[in-house]
Amino acid sequence: MAIELDGVAKAFGTHAAVRGVSLAMAPGEFVAVVGASGCGKSTLLRLIAGLERCDAGRIAVNGRVLSDATRHLPPEARGVGVVFQSYALWPHMNVTDNVAFPVQAAGQGRAAARAAAADHLATVGLTEFAGRRPADLSGGQRQRVALARCLAQGADTILMDEPLANLDPHLRAAMEEELAGFHARTGASVVYITHDQREAFAVADRIAVMADGRILQCAPPEDIYARPDSVAVARFIGRGAILRARRSGDRADLGPVQVPVAGPGQGGDVPVLIRPDDVVLAPGAPVAGQVMAALYRGGAWEARVAVAGLAEPLVVTARTRIAAGEEVALAITGSWAMAG
Repeated sequence: MAIELDGVAKAFGTHAAVRGVSLAMAPGEFVAVVGASGCGKSTLLRLIAGLERCDAGRIAVNGRVLSDATRHLPPEARGVGVVFQSYALWPHMNVTDNVAFPVQAAGQGRAAARAAAADHLATVGLTEFAGRRPADLSGGQRQRVALARCLAQGADTILMDEPLANLDPHLRAAMEEELAGFHARTGASVVYITHDQREAFAVADRIAVMADGRILQCAPPEDIYARPDSVAVARFIGRGAILRARRSGDRADLGPVQVPVAGPGQGGDVPVLIRPDDVVLAPGAPVAGQVMAALYRGGAWEARVAVAGLAEPLVVTARTRIAAGEEVALAITGSWAMAG
């Protein structure tokens, strides 16, 4: 495994920030850790980087134990690269010198370090900016310099803590493509911390959802979205309605309507998730509803639709204009049953 976490825990005073987290990552895998502020995701990254010491558990990278009950390797001895939200570039150095710095710090001469920096700047598409200072670069370019510096460290394991948080939305979208390309070119193993679900879906092979210091589920993005393990994951990821239902085989009785259901289990009282993808608006459809609110999301309207007998409104998308107060007809084509 590229990264192995086994029962990792960390507390600050009486506050348990990370509670017995276990996770295994394959070489070259890109795992995004998402969760609300204060869930422990940045603390987890700092534990892997060696910037915090574990209270319990074991951390290994590429088979080498970095932290356990008897050892704590310092950050500089771990062989991992870290990209911070702030970029952490030297303002008095140009781009080449920023990237060459860790190579020289490792003992190579200035000429060799600058040659290595040129290679890494080419990898991130910044050759023409090699002589500029960080202040003369855009936010996205600074982020790429930080990535090049990580590569210069020789790290094949890279930790990123909210790396796009300081960028405007348009640039963030462009940088998501840059990150995906960077990962494909380098084959690095990446742990990516973000509060932005959309970012995580765009770049990750797997998404780990954290809450209260624990990983609730770690799975490919499509599974996290369509097949969450629990109500907590379903509430945090995406949009949708979560309703109690009486399940019998592949049907779920919601009270006013029965709908197809998939997921673990075959019977009993269960929570079911209904995503916007599971709801179709169509004249003459069997379920009547009233639009409570509608927002235009660019290309489609997103609406909350109340249905008599359902405890919470359904989330619906429509390609044609829809407005609060409208009466609509809809069909529910599927749902997903969960534990708890």
